[in-house]
Amino acid sequence: MLTKCLKLTKTRAVALLLMLGVMLAAAVVLCSSPRSIFSTGDMLDVSQLNGREKYLASYGWVIDPASETERTVLLPKKFEGTVRDYADMQTDQGYDFAFYSGLECRQFTYEVTNYDGCDGTVYAVLYVKGTRVIGGDIHSAEINGFMHGIR
Repeated sequence: MLTKCLKLTKTRAVALLLMLGVMLAAAVVLCSSPRSIFSTGDMLDVSQLNGREKYLASYGWVIDPASETERTVLLPKKFEGTVRDYADMQTDQGYDFAFYSGLECRQFTYEVTNYDGCDGTVYAVLYVKGTRVIGGDIHSAEINGFMHGIR
């Protein structure tokens, strides 16, 4: 039987360590959420009011915690029409809303107290699955209202 023995030299050891370092760095980048690279808000546990309040504050929104309403919602399996537009808005702000299609999540709504330029009430909505925000918006329920992303 013929076997070949490779001698580990200093040059080969350094090359091996460099390759392992590059592979480890690539694994970290590929496995981490793109949002958590850019925002500390996405690393908060939003399963509790305090975390949701800090999350919104990390994007500049001040809410009235006493105005909180919560409900369980079922996201549609297929996004069509207006729901597709809403899902696209979520994607545009970095949320993978479509990943959660067909699943239940919690929806939290708050009054925003620092929105300039609107006389009516402005709301912040967060969609939460477990300890993560999976979507959300800032909107006005006025007749000529508006809606945009949290970020």
